[in-house]
Amino acid sequence: MTLKTVLYEQHLAMGGKMVDFGGWQMPLHYGSQIEEHHQVRRAAGMFDVSHMMIVDVSGPRARGFMRFLLANDVGAEPRPGKAMYSCMLNEQGGVVDDVIVYDLGDDGFRMVVNAATRDKDLAWIDQQAAPFDVAIRARFELAMIAVQGPAARDKAMQAVAEKMVSAVELKPFHACAGNGFFIARTGYSGEDGFEIILPEEQAAALWKQLHHAGVEPCGLGARDTLRLEAGMNLYGSDMDETCSPLESGLGWTVAWQPEERNFIGRAALETQREIGVTVKRVGLLLDGRGVLRSGQRVLCENGEEGKITSGSFSPTLGKAIALARLPVSPGETCEVEIRGKRLPATIVKPPFVRKGQSCL
Repeated sequence: MTLKTVLYEQHLAMGGKMVDFGGWQMPLHYGSQIEEHHQVRRAAGMFDVSHMMIVDVSGPRARGFMRFLLANDVGAEPRPGKAMYSCMLNEQGGVVDDVIVYDLGDDGFRMVVNAATRDKDLAWIDQQAAPFDVAIRARFELAMIAVQGPAARDKAMQAVAEKMVSAVELKPFHACAGNGFFIARTGYSGEDGFEIILPEEQAAALWKQLHHAGVEPCGLGARDTLRLEAGMNLYGSDMDETCSPLESGLGWTVAWQPEERNFIGRAALETQREIGVTVKRVGLLLDGRGVLRSGQRVLCENGEEGKITSGSFSPTLGKAIALARLPVSPGETCEVEIRGKRLPATIVKPPFVRKGQSCL
């Protein structure tokens, strides 16, 4: 069955080109993916991310459960409003999914998980929660809109000020709640902005208010090139259950301290850390013309091989870029096999772009 978000009719009214995305009808673009990308880098754009699943965790042992479920550490003491990025791992250290978690203090935690893995994630969370005294609640009645770009906060506040004036004071990776809205200063674009969670019945009105304030709608295409420029992983492409955070450029999300905290996959990661990983995530910048895509073979200077995990054209840089998984010592240059031809590329450290500026 094809699923639709509560904003489906708004997308059609604004000229959205709808495509299937993990079983959901979502806008790919509204006319020009490139212009939408630039809109976010230069001003403000908005994305319907209501297809992602919001999960609330509460109960007397919610904190202990989250410290067991996630590789990153929510901490032993409450930090109300603090946001954290983490991976859920299996016992082998593979990534079940990557999530954003918000600390709600005494009220527990709120997690946002990926749309394509929502059923798998919910089953996994329920399974792991069995020994704990916690309640797991999937919030299907909520919608989510991301407003991103250098002007995003100012323009978003024009639409939500009456709901939550305090949102303008939010620090990066923090959230606040009030009047039925939950607003976080987080995103998936490498730009500043808000992710706004609200009741479904209020989503269309907010979408229109944001547009009236000068925030342009953007689709999946721009969302992908923005996150790729920012060096942000895409689940199912740049990491999955077959690879660990240490192999996917996400070692920084693993909290090794305190040593006594046991989390799912810790033993496997410790073994891998002791032995040493054999592959790592890198960025690629194609030297000439061409298109970098997932699955393309990469040939390193020392004769070893790897592959691209996700790639595209970078509108900001005007070049093809990619994330790739290569042997740990790949050198500074490589060749990418594209349609039987080997094209030269430079190996770089992501991100490629942050705050609208090249990082290379």
